This record gives sequence, C-alpha cells and structure tokens, in this order.
Amino acid sequence: MNTNPGLALSTASPTEGADQASTVPGRWRNLAVLTGVTVVDNTEAGLSATLFPTIASALKLQSSHLGLLAALGKLASVPAGPAWAWLAGKIGRRNALIATTLTGGVFGIAAGFSNDFVQLLIFNTLMSASIIGGSPIANAIIADSFDDSHRGKAAGYFYGFMSLITSFIAPLIALFTGITDGWRFGMWTIGGICILAGLLVTLFLGDPGVGASEKQLADLAGREHLAPKVTIRSVLSLFRVPSFSVMMFSRLLSGHLLLAIFGIQFLVVERGFTNAVAAIVLVPFGLGYFAGTVGGGWLMALLDRILPDRGRVAYLQGAQVLFAAVAFFATQFHYDNISIYGAFWALLGFAQGANPPANRPIVAAVVLPELRGQAFAIFLTVFETIGWAVFSLGAGALAATLGIQSVFLWTLVVLMLVNAAVLTALYFYYPRDVIRVRDTLEQRRQEALLQA
Repeated sequence: MNTNPGLALSTASPTEGADQASTVPGRWRNLAVLTGVTVVDNTEAGLSATLFPTIASALKLQSSHLGLLAALGKLASVPAGPAWAWLAGKIGRRNALIATTLTGGVFGIAAGFSNDFVQLLIFNTLMSASIIGGSPIANAIIADSFDDSHRGKAAGYFYGFMSLITSFIAPLIALFTGITDGWRFGMWTIGGICILAGLLVTLFLGDPGVGASEKQLADLAGREHLAPKVTIRSVLSLFRVPSFSVMMFSRLLSGHLLLAIFGIQFLVVERGFTNAVAAIVLVPFGLGYFAGTVGGGWLMALLDRILPDRGRVAYLQGAQVLFAAVAFFATQFHYDNISIYGAFWALLGFAQGANPPANRPIVAAVVLPELRGQAFAIFLTVFETIGWAVFSLGAGALAATLGIQSVFLWTLVVLMLVNAAVLTALYFYYPRDVIRVRDTLEQRRQEALLQA
C-alpha cells in the first residue's frame, strides 16, 4: 500500500515511462511560446546597439556610452536572473514568465520617453533586469519538456527561430532612425512586444513540471516531491560539479558576445556605412544563426550516437574555432561592399548559432532537474552577464584609443581560441558528471518504488 500519496506510481511500466519522457504533452506548443518570450530578451539585448548611432546623435553620446549602456543593463541581470528563478519556484514558472515580460514592457516604453542619457540608462537597465528572467526559466521548461536525446534539436529550433525572428525585427526597428526621434519609436515597439509576449504565455504555455522528461521519473505521479528542496547550499553545490564550472569559465571567455554590442557601431565608425545600411547585416546574421542552431541540433543527435557524451564536447570546441577563423577575415580586412560583410556576418551567425544545441544540453545533463532553473540563471544571467559587461566596458574604453577593429582581434579571434582550449577539460569531466546525475535519478526512482 502506498504510504505517500505524493509519490504514487502511474499505471505505466518503466519502459512506458521512458516513452513518456520523449513525448511530454504540449512540448512543441511550449517551445513555440517560449521562443516568443526569448525573442523579447534577444531583441532588447541588441536594440540599444542597433539604434545607438541615432541615439548618440540625438543625445550627444560616444562609443563609451554604448559600452556603459550595455554593461549596466547586463550587470543588473546578475542578481535579477537568480532572483527570477527563485520567484519561479515560489509562484510557478508560468507566472514568473508573465511577470518578467509585463514589467519589462513597462520599462521599455518608459525608456522611449527619456530626455537624457541618465534617464535612458536607468530605464534600459530596469528593462534588462525585468526580462532577463525569461531565458533561464524558458531553458528549464524546455529541459523538462524534452529528454536528453532531443534537447539538442529543441535548443536548435528554440534559438534558431528566436534569432531568425529577431534578425528581421531589428532592421525594421532601425527604419525608425530615418525619422525625427525615431529611436523612441524603437523603444516603444520593444516595450509593446514584451507585453504581447506576456499575453501569449498567459494563453498558451503549460508547464510540464520539474523532471517530466526524465525516463527514471516520467511514470511517477508526484515526481516533484522526490527531489529535495532547493536551498542556497544546493545552488552553490553546482560549482562542485566540474563540468558546470568549466562551462561557467568558458562563458567568461565567450568573446563573440561583443559582436552583438559593437557590430553595427564597427561598420558605421570603422567602415563608413550609415546606421540603416549597417543594420542590413543583421538579416544574414540571423539566417546564419538559424542554420547553425537548427543544423547543429541535428548534428548533435548524430554525434550523440557516434560519440556518446564526448561528441558534444568536440562539437562545441569546433564552433569556437570556426567563429575565430571567420571573425579574423570579417573584421581585420577592409571591404567596400556591405554585401561582403553580410556574407561574413552570415558565417559568424552560423558559428555562433552552433553553440546553443550543445552548451544548453551539456548544462542540463550534468545538473539535477530541480536545480536547472538556477543553473541556467547562473549560466545565462550571471556568468554570461559578467563576461558581457567586462567586454562592453573594456571594449568601449579601448575602442576610443585602439579602435574597434583591434578590440575585435583580441576578443573575437584570440579569446575564442583560448575558449576552445579550455573546453578540452570536458573530455574528462563531462562523462562522469552525466553518470552521476543518471545514478541519482535512478536512486530516487527506486526509493519511490519502495514506498509505493
């Protein structure tokens, strides 16, 4: 007789439970809705950079102001990301997503009414802190919607369509720069998109629950009761997972983050294109990113069969080397035609887009289900943010003296090669950490069966 109703077993056998793990109800609908939420986050991240030449002209600003604007927006995300993940554990992940998008929309609209740089800085920072919670929560829900063998493809579709949509939104928003105070309309537009995303979550998102995609837990009703309560100590224990620590350090070395911040400014200041013309490269970049994420997701599935566990590491290393090679030819030589830069930006997008189908599943595979929300918050909002802020502030200051081209050489080329070398450690740690998670989940299953 079952002594704990929260741990009741379903009528499915363990084998059927494994089947359930790969067919979580509503997983594709959830993926589509979550893609819309992340479009908001991604568009906001690149909006200031896309509009900045016009903002700089209107408010009498310099490249260093762009670095400060981007850096503070990201720095505010360091405490905000884990805070949103914590709130999601209290009020539910769906409600937390609604809160992030609606508050972000309010601050985005307020930013459009800014009369000076200080006001713009404040409202842009608050908008960033508000909507940053969407990304880690979305990644955690995706991990619970798709089992490990399908997460690469899911991440590929998720980030691919997100970038594809963004690549068309950004140039459209850049068209506002052709009218008086057009950048204000751009800020108001992104605020409206935030609010729309919140409404879509309200109407269509269904949270599958923590651990829904794990074959050891899929056929256990009340599986969330099997996991210990998430505490500060358990979150800090993530750093005792070697693979997770390597991934966090790698995130600090991800120099390609700088391209989204200074890419348009580089083409305007260093190569002499207008703001509207320079923004055209965002379309091929988005198309390349889409090809990299979707194609990478399918390639990941193939590598998982040929080289279990270690195939993901080799793939991730290759993506860093490819980006560095393309960045060298794209930024260290002068070309007169924007179409040439468009071709290079497409290749850069492909190389950068190849990352999510590998790094997100790697993080999910070495972290227990109940800690994935906080793990992604640390990964995407703390370490990525710290790296982004350091790159923004450092590049903004150095660009004034060395030029953006020189900064790109060290961050987009040299640093990315260093990053590839650091990832070598995963060949040793990742397989062991995956086994540890599998053993822990199997132990929880056996404990549940004994109580049934």
